[in-house]
Amino acid sequence: MFVLFETASGFAVFKLLDDKKLQQSDELFKLFENPKKANKLLHFEHFEKFDDTAEAVNSVTSLLKGKISKQLKKTLGKVNLDDELLAVADPKLGTAIKEKLNINCVSTSAVQDLMSCIRSQISSLIPNWNPQDESNMQLALSHGIGRFKLKFSPEKVDTMIIQAVSLLDDLDKELNNYVMRCKEWYGWHFPELSKIVTDNTSYILTVLKMGMRENASKTDLSEILPEDIEAQVKEMAELSMGTEIAEEDMLNIEHLCRNVLDLQEYRLQLFEYLKNRMMAIAPNLTILVGELVGARLISRAGSLLNLAKHPASTVQILGAEKALFRALKTKHDTPKYGLIYHAQLIGQSNSKLKGKMSRMLASKASLACRVDALGESTGNELGLEHRAKLESRLKMLEEGTMRKISGSGKKKPKFEKFEHKSKLHQYKPAADSTLETSAKKRKVEEVEDAAPTEEPTTSMSPEKKKKKKKKMDE
Repeated sequence: MFVLFETASGFAVFKLLDDKKLQQSDELFKLFENPKKANKLLHFEHFEKFDDTAEAVNSVTSLLKGKISKQLKKTLGKVNLDDELLAVADPKLGTAIKEKLNINCVSTSAVQDLMSCIRSQISSLIPNWNPQDESNMQLALSHGIGRFKLKFSPEKVDTMIIQAVSLLDDLDKELNNYVMRCKEWYGWHFPELSKIVTDNTSYILTVLKMGMRENASKTDLSEILPEDIEAQVKEMAELSMGTEIAEEDMLNIEHLCRNVLDLQEYRLQLFEYLKNRMMAIAPNLTILVGELVGARLISRAGSLLNLAKHPASTVQILGAEKALFRALKTKHDTPKYGLIYHAQLIGQSNSKLKGKMSRMLASKASLACRVDALGESTGNELGLEHRAKLESRLKMLEEGTMRKISGSGKKKPKFEKFEHKSKLHQYKPAADSTLETSAKKRKVEEVEDAAPTEEPTTSMSPEKKKKKKKKMDE
């Protein structure tokens, strides 16, 4: 019997000199107490070493699938296995070897014990064995197998997206605080400027270039402001009601303005970085909902894989958990959208169609997340296709060009809110009565009413007969 032993460095083949020893599994460990006893039971036949880590990963991934790799086929081809049994660790691999190479294989619990014994004395059984190379190969191989199992790529690290979008939100808050502080601080000197120049960046640049309001008439602001606003600023600078400030105060205000400009520049760089990472990690989701909304969805779920596990109904209201539980508690209408509300497709639809559009977009976005997280392709064809369908659907809903299938097929559909109207059936106690029904009573009354009408006709008939008799007698 031959034994196929798998290591991180390659495949080894041994010949078991006494097959009966394998049946005595309880005493098998005693036969491997030292290298001399191990060499008496096993004879080294061949060792096929891997050339590099890539070859090792390919071989081991084939073993995990129960298939034969090229290296294993090469190893077994160099050993004469005519009419001999081959002991293997994996039963699936034994079945594959039997089908492909027509070699009878054995995989039992005793074989598993034998593999453990060989591993304990591997340095003495294989000549020129290097434990350091084996440990290095095991580390590299474990990383490679981990990437294979999890479909992991170093470029697809969604942790970077979560940190970037969180920092972007923090920068927006800080920029708003700094700009507001700058307007309040400089507003003591020139309060009319904030009403004339409403854009934050233009306001900061104007303050930096102009400085004191007395310099407004001498300063050229044509590169920052339009002509009419520039003339208005210069005019109001002469009529301003602001107080005088010292040069030291102006230096601190200018220093704050420069910090604001630096933060704005860094924010633009961070946004470009986020766009590139989103297109690399989740291209289909980015096409559907945009970079910021997609990044916030991933950050809210924890990772792209967690977002892919969520159903479409959860993706639709992700970010509106407080409103959802409040509505469930007070028995009001649940929210129709959460973070997905800021997507472009929902923003450009009218108010009546936002709920319907958010539901359709959430269903497509959940499919896109699963393709990005678990799919092997890295393209965005699915996202482009779904976005085109959603845009055409939105156009049809807004124009009302849909037609009913039933009826004449020419009427426009009516988009009405569905209201469930339950019918209450009350118990009729009159149905339990054993008396005659009202219909029978009416028949009796009709007969009684009809009787007196016939009496005058019968009473008149004998008088007419008497008159006729008198006439005849005369």
